[in-house]
Amino acid sequence: MANKTISSIAKDLNISRARVYQIIDMLDDNEKPSKDSNDRYVIDDSVVDAIRKYYANSNTKAKQEKTSPIDDKVLDIMRRQLDEKDRQIEKLTQLLNQQQQLNLSTNRQNEKLLGTTTNNPLSQDDIPLKSDDTDVLKPTEGNYKGVDTKTPKRGLFGWLRR
Repeated sequence: MANKTISSIAKDLNISRARVYQIIDMLDDNEKPSKDSNDRYVIDDSVVDAIRKYYANSNTKAKQEKTSPIDDKVLDIMRRQLDEKDRQIEKLTQLLNQQQQLNLSTNRQNEKLLGTTTNNPLSQDDIPLKSDDTDVLKPTEGNYKGVDTKTPKRGLFGWLRR
């Protein structure tokens, strides 16, 4: 395939024809295609390769230039957040250790107190009530009516049938 058209190159690279013309203008003089008598470019495989290389290089450079300042800012923000999270984790670990030590000392004190109170007689608060479940299981006289006597509903226009 000796000669290609600008349109076919544009379709291959998935760019517009105008962009292909811009790339051709930016190529070095030794890589630019020559024009025929009708003022059309004569494009051979070497020119197509040069256009592809230029497009690939310009495309990656543009992406790198666009994303690098943003990436640096995001990276700095992420590092600061990570440092803050590390400090928070360290502080929470320290608080957890303190809480565990406090819990252990409280448990020891409770064991000492329970050990001394087992010798004492039971107080009135420690004795369970005999009928502690009456309010739940058995209705009392004040809140239980027995059988409900309801009048049947007549509907919206029931007053008309009187």
